[in-house]
Amino acid sequence: MKKRTLLTALLTLMVSVSLFAARPKLERIEPMFWWAGMHNPHLQLMVHGQDIALTQVAINYPGVEIKGVTQLESRNYLFIDLNLSKDVKPGTFDIVFKQKKRVIATYKYELKQREEGSRMREGFNRSDALYLIMPDRFANGDTSNDNIEGMRENHDRENSLGRHGGDIAGIDQNLDYIIDQGYTAIWLNPVIENDMPAQSYHGYAVTDFYKIDRHYGSNEDYRNFAAKAKKRGVKMIMDMIFNHCGALHWWIKDLPSKDWINNAPEGVDLNNIEYTDEAMEKMDKSAFTITSHRKTTIEDPHFAKVDQDQMVDGWFVPSMPDLNQKNPFVARYLIQNSIWWIEYAHLSGIRMDTYPYPDKFMMAEWNKEVMAEYPNFNIVGEEMFYDPAIVSYWQGTRPNRDGYVPNTPSMMDFPLQGALNQAFTEEEGWENGLMKLYLTLTKDFLYEDPYNLVTFEDNHDISRYYSTVKKDLDIWKMGIATLLTTRGIPQIFYGTETLMEGYIYDGHGKMRGDFPGGWKGDKVNGFTGEGLTKDQKEAQKYIRTILQWRKHSKPVLEGKLKHFLPQDGTYVYARYTEKETVLVILNKNKEAKDINTERYQEVLKGFSKGHDVLGNKTIELSSPIHVEGKSALILELH
Repeated sequence: MKKRTLLTALLTLMVSVSLFAARPKLERIEPMFWWAGMHNPHLQLMVHGQDIALTQVAINYPGVEIKGVTQLESRNYLFIDLNLSKDVKPGTFDIVFKQKKRVIATYKYELKQREEGSRMREGFNRSDALYLIMPDRFANGDTSNDNIEGMRENHDRENSLGRHGGDIAGIDQNLDYIIDQGYTAIWLNPVIENDMPAQSYHGYAVTDFYKIDRHYGSNEDYRNFAAKAKKRGVKMIMDMIFNHCGALHWWIKDLPSKDWINNAPEGVDLNNIEYTDEAMEKMDKSAFTITSHRKTTIEDPHFAKVDQDQMVDGWFVPSMPDLNQKNPFVARYLIQNSIWWIEYAHLSGIRMDTYPYPDKFMMAEWNKEVMAEYPNFNIVGEEMFYDPAIVSYWQGTRPNRDGYVPNTPSMMDFPLQGALNQAFTEEEGWENGLMKLYLTLTKDFLYEDPYNLVTFEDNHDISRYYSTVKKDLDIWKMGIATLLTTRGIPQIFYGTETLMEGYIYDGHGKMRGDFPGGWKGDKVNGFTGEGLTKDQKEAQKYIRTILQWRKHSKPVLEGKLKHFLPQDGTYVYARYTEKETVLVILNKNKEAKDINTERYQEVLKGFSKGHDVLGNKTIELSSPIHVEGKSALILELH
């Protein structure tokens, strides 16, 4: 009898322990809140918490309907599909999680009121000039966030690949400078949390898609800065990454399903790898499927599937797991995350990193959904390839020959970037020098909208332009003048205006140097001009003069492009509307040239004079136009 009583008690205890161990716990819901009145009525919530899949979900709020609740392989996740009616009101409601009629957890979910005009917000466009900033390297406005307790990497300005302390506060404090230089949009390299132990400064190994990195500030800091910039006529562009995340993202400890990431390495615990630079150099990478980077397998009509799969599903590096966008829950998460940031932070654009690497069909759907939600928005993708035939594959709403419709409004114009550099550094030839620039632009027929491409001389992945032209200020000026007057939306990398230097083969960290004056104690200050050399001041003024003029030049902002075959080291092109014309003459020769105007009458006809934008003088068009050696002449025709 005693044995039976003891056995009964033991079994009761075991059952009690089992029930206690299985008691669910709610840890997070993403997105944390949403908005009433969105174009798409579908909202999918990712719910995470220990054994949360063992609960039943209930919502009682007019206009909110649960369409489905899904558990994947891990019982620590639930995916709740909601339908939000068109007339659902802003407000809060309880999401109740129950187990056997007992309430386990309650989450107060908020549907916010959308700001007036949110849906029809203006995206960045050809009237804009973009300023690209790497936040960690621009200005340290708040030293209190240099070191964050609990984060894996902190301040080390002596390390070129370390955190230097730049932040949102530093950018905010220098907004006047950015506006004075003439920029109308800011593109920040990723500011989303990167809690990695090494090289976390660049931002491309995300560890939380809904949180601003605390080294830069808070979500509210980012949102408030974007709102402030918007009020002053400056648009905000967010850098996003759909292809991969950081290996220490909170997902990785407990994936919702095995196929959440591609090619998970067998027998490797990603959470127990030492992700320092030294350890990564020594580690055995044989267990990892690394991408081939052979991006042409996407467009190649003769591709082998094994080659395309390795390109798309391979990892960049072992510290960046490759996300599987073919998984519909991954896709929905990423799409909603981008829309959440657009709505929350007053965004006017998204720059999408490593554009060809994610699943292309998911990317097409993402573009479609974002543009349906915000018809005037703009998205630019990064395809780091120098052939217009490859880059043009990704732009527009017309089908490619394989039937693929990308729906991407804009792309980074790497072909023109390469041509701009070669045009002013190569000797003239049949297809070299200025002719390279001309020939690249002749391929604009490949693009659906070449005027909506983002053009640039350099960025965070390319050698500094001043270094590329071997520190020749005159050649530098010619390239800048061309960039700011040819077709497309120009982007300038921070520090280009102060002639910052750096070659890609010397390492990313050095190329992404600190902007002078962004740190207390800097002897040179690019914001005030203190300590700048004569050439640096001249370069700064050169960009400022063209950008401030460009804001009001209809031919450059709205007009078409007509160019003439380069001749004798010169290249002439016009930007024109029905009533106005701007003529640009590039003279690459060391000596001055007198340009006979007879050949250019189809753009000069009807005009007798030209205003020299840079020289601020009037030039008669009835006689040859004098152009100094190694210079650009920008003329407003009258």
